[in-house]
Amino acid sequence: MILTVTPNPSLDRTYELPGLDRGGVVRATAERMDPGGKGVNVSRAVAAAGAPTLALLPLGGAPGALLGELLTGQGIPVAPVPVAGLTRSNIALAEPDGTLTKINAPGPEVSAEEAESLLSAVGTRSAGAAWIACCGSLPRGLTPSWYAALVARAHAAGARIALDTSGPALLAALRERPDVVKPNAEELAEAVGRPLATVGDALKASEQLRESGAAAVLASLGADGQLLVDATGTWFASAPAPTVRSNVGAGDASLAGFLIAGGQGPRALASAVAHGAAAVQLPGSAMPAPADLDPDAVTLTAQVPLDRPLTEPVP
Repeated sequence: MILTVTPNPSLDRTYELPGLDRGGVVRATAERMDPGGKGVNVSRAVAAAGAPTLALLPLGGAPGALLGELLTGQGIPVAPVPVAGLTRSNIALAEPDGTLTKINAPGPEVSAEEAESLLSAVGTRSAGAAWIACCGSLPRGLTPSWYAALVARAHAAGARIALDTSGPALLAALRERPDVVKPNAEELAEAVGRPLATVGDALKASEQLRESGAAAVLASLGADGQLLVDATGTWFASAPAPTVRSNVGAGDASLAGFLIAGGQGPRALASAVAHGAAAVQLPGSAMPAPADLDPDAVTLTAQVPLDRPLTEPVP
């Protein structure tokens, strides 16, 4: 079972538009509402693959109740932690050329008592979990050290931790030695404090995060592919995505694919890339099912193309 922890979940509303006319009236061609938040998306992708999962998350007010109902309706068990504030609602505007405009609400302010309740719930629910995926931004009220405390408690319970966050929260958590961290290129550059122009730059940054405490680094480089640096070695994989409809949740689908396949080594990396490539070809934050995957399209190698420029370098 994969337990996911989402400190700042959301209701995600996605509108597909013929074009974004700022200041005008735009009629959507399609719309959808999904339970959102990075950890929630990981649970959705795990469930879509037919694997067991449990979504632990703070829920508040009518939006929180609806979020819980949407997850339950998708066959995903929920471990709610009640909070006084309202669960946030996010909006994504998707244009035909793949441009995505996202509006993310700040979310509720979590009290010290609610923060402790979340940590306690992780300890209670971690029994029997093959992995705990702790994902996303921290809501107001949680300090950057909260994820570090969560990693420490999960390790004390004997669980393995995959952490997908950024900024000070990522750096603070490294001292507790998370089993996997999953930055994208921008987050990776921020963590090491320097620009990334090539795949080789991303590799050096990933190795630095390992030296700082991460047991493994799964780095997403967008359309350029993904890097894995772990105890099995260094690996690079990529896959084509002929039609990009939405990249919302693609990184979360990728992490789910990685953990489903064991969370270590080249097989897990190939699964991560297959899931991510499938996700970007689906609408909104839809998660790929096995029928959406094309594992044969994944190119996997231990020979990292160090000099290859990144399609979107991070200044």
